[in-house]
Amino acid sequence: MKLASPEVLPIDGFRFAGLAAGIKANGRPDLALAVADAACSAAGLFTTNLVRAAPVTVAEARVLGGRARAVLANSGCANACTGAPGLEATLASTRAVARALGAPDAEVLPASTGVIGALLASSKIEAHAAALVSALSRDGAAAFAEAILTTDRGPKVASLRGEIAGRPFHVLGIAKGAGMIHPAMAPAAPHATMLAFLFTDAAAPPRALARALALAADATFHTATVDGDTSTNDTLLALASGRAADASRGDDEPATALVDAFTSVSDLLARAIVSDGEGAEHLAEIVVRGLASDADARVVARTVATSSLVKTALFGRDPNWGRLLAAAGRAGVAFDPARARIAIEGIGIVEQGVAVGPDAEARARAILERPSYTVELTLGDGPGRARYLTCDLGLGYVRCNADYRS
Repeated sequence: MKLASPEVLPIDGFRFAGLAAGIKANGRPDLALAVADAACSAAGLFTTNLVRAAPVTVAEARVLGGRARAVLANSGCANACTGAPGLEATLASTRAVARALGAPDAEVLPASTGVIGALLASSKIEAHAAALVSALSRDGAAAFAEAILTTDRGPKVASLRGEIAGRPFHVLGIAKGAGMIHPAMAPAAPHATMLAFLFTDAAAPPRALARALALAADATFHTATVDGDTSTNDTLLALASGRAADASRGDDEPATALVDAFTSVSDLLARAIVSDGEGAEHLAEIVVRGLASDADARVVARTVATSSLVKTALFGRDPNWGRLLAAAGRAGVAFDPARARIAIEGIGIVEQGVAVGPDAEARARAILERPSYTVELTLGDGPGRARYLTCDLGLGYVRCNADYRS
């Protein structure tokens, strides 16, 4: 399998478009459309936040049927907490695009991102529906990726070529997200916003596609955080055109190659999202080892990764191991602090629960100047292991979010 790469790879059976519809006040592209040549297998995961946007409600209900033709995404307005008018705006928007495509309304899956509480101007989408459909092309993924951005510093795309029984298949991933990032998603459950879309030309029935998507998300997006805030709009969708290799082992089980491909592409997208955290300068991979189970290790890794004190230390390039160990200790998982070891890119700064010394910390401080690095906590000799992606938290994040609605 070719390693996932940050490039746009055309996917057989799909066309893409993006344009400016006037939803954003700055006139930047804000309306995106991805369309399959025919209705195809679809799966989705949606936010577990109990406060949920209208497009989440609509997309979740529609994807339960396991088939879809299109993804319609807008930026500049989350259409969350907008009541019945917000629901009608979502339905009107997808209805207009469905008519322009000549497809049933239920085959268009909506997604929105932007300010909570603002009603989506569906009239603007209705007015641009025909132009959006006319702009569709096999090479339009870059325009799609640009049109879903909010506070992002740039588009996030990744692609991969895989093979099953000698037959090739491809996966293209497109995502956005920089703030309000702590994805917690589930299928068909009330489980700036993460939007992510995976497109593949592989063949997979809906249940197998959903299984591959869930496994990939759990290993990647669900172990990533910027600020610990789960959005009202988090949406992860997968569509499979079926033009290439058969990527299933029956109705319920995906081929290992498809799971691996989805995971590789999702990992690259998750890293891009966390690296692009609002105001962030560093990507840190928190690795926890030595606990009784992977589940225990994941709880500790998440607690460390979401600690404001840890994240501000990373911003200050400070190997403040006391904050790391204290965060691990309040995670609610049993371990012996006297056995703890902490290392930054292999440079041990804590052994047997106490500091190694100033020379080690000076070398670790130099590592923390890098744009990315690994922080490893070994808390025993058990088999449990987990990782979490996080970023530093500094003045840029505060300024961005203090001024977000200004």
